[in-house]
Amino acid sequence: MNAEAMNDELILACDRGDLAAVEQLLERGADVHHKDSQGRTALMAATQKNHVSLAKKLIEAGSDVNARDITMLTPYLCAGANGFHEILRLTIHGGADITSVNRFGGTTLLPSSEKGYLRTVQICLEAGVAVNHVNNLGWSALLEAVILGNGGRLYSDIIQLLVEAGADVHLKDRDGKSSLQHAVEMKQHKVIKILNKQGVSFPGSIQRAKELAREEKYEEAISIIDNALGEEGNPADLYYYKGYFSGALGRYDEALAAYHQALSLDPGDLDFYFYTANAYRMMKRPEEAIAEYDKAIERKPEETFYRYHKSNYLRELGRHEEAVIVMDLLLAQQPWRYDFSFHKANSLRSLGKHQEAADAIDHAITHDRTNALYHYHKGQSLNLLGNYEAAMEQIDQAIEYGPDHADYYCEKVCSLLELKRTEEAMALIERVLTVHPNHGRAEGLKEKATAAARK
Repeated sequence: MNAEAMNDELILACDRGDLAAVEQLLERGADVHHKDSQGRTALMAATQKNHVSLAKKLIEAGSDVNARDITMLTPYLCAGANGFHEILRLTIHGGADITSVNRFGGTTLLPSSEKGYLRTVQICLEAGVAVNHVNNLGWSALLEAVILGNGGRLYSDIIQLLVEAGADVHLKDRDGKSSLQHAVEMKQHKVIKILNKQGVSFPGSIQRAKELAREEKYEEAISIIDNALGEEGNPADLYYYKGYFSGALGRYDEALAAYHQALSLDPGDLDFYFYTANAYRMMKRPEEAIAEYDKAIERKPEETFYRYHKSNYLRELGRHEEAVIVMDLLLAQQPWRYDFSFHKANSLRSLGKHQEAADAIDHAITHDRTNALYHYHKGQSLNLLGNYEAAMEQIDQAIEYGPDHADYYCEKVCSLLELKRTEEAMALIERVLTVHPNHGRAEGLKEKATAAARK
């Protein structure tokens, strides 16, 4: 096996979780920095599948936790976005840039708050990730947790953590609404109390257990909950915390048992279907996870929360055709939601349906005309369609609304190079590198433009 084949095999072995093969390949000198056609290193492949032992081995071997793939994700960002808290912690200890953002301008704290990954949120905050950072959609972690959460047990705990860390409850989104205003509109009564710093009272057992959990003393926390069951408080709340603490220990069967016990007491407490779906997800049992979302959707079809998080999971699985169908249902319920149109456009692009992606992002632009991200996204789709002049018009709009984003200029360079306007492309690249030295994409485009100029 030559070096190239060995490097490719390292990524494949990480993808399938073969620790013995990875160890053997590393001993033979496989390159941990090698990337596949998707820009993935072996560490990224291991991270995407949550292979913790492999990630640890690769980081110890010198793998770069900040190496970006073609979607601009790094292993650190990927771990945070997927709630893989063990790998997230490994990447932080391995030198992760906690200020880094994904292609939507979000730090690890934003998707973890959005998707309900409480432990990941805690790790991000402890590492010093900025609590009031705003992404390119105009949302902070707190705004995401309120708008895309449901105000239930899990999201209330996430919001409590964010507020304690200094999250600005009055920070407004692009519609001019704060987290507090959204919580009031959505009738998230517990969240309103947290945002107003009025405090939410818990029975003594739950309060003690939560304090222990913050110190990662989950066994002790479970013991307190077990002692309290049948003696005090709301049993559903007790079963929730028992399930959450069990899941934090990786004991997902026990977590499911606790959640199912709560559902046996009250099948209408739909919160628990979200928790069971998350447990099945972490157990890598996708069909069962999706079935849990569907149970909640069937019981309350007018509620967008479960349908939205089902779409998130389908995208994570790469099942974009199904995700688009779900997004269409969501848009039928709330046609003004530019974020729904944006997610739909991303799935359509992943399917190679670039004209449909451009049409979907047009819907987002209709509802948020000055958002640079949406014009940039449409420009990318038009470039992929070969409509380079039209692409530049959209990208120029993106630059007007977001002049500090290097990627917008890089996308315009791509259009210029396709149009054989090499001198303009070179001049624009030099401007980008002056402001953003060592920008990876700009450096790559400079090499491409230089080669084009020689022809």
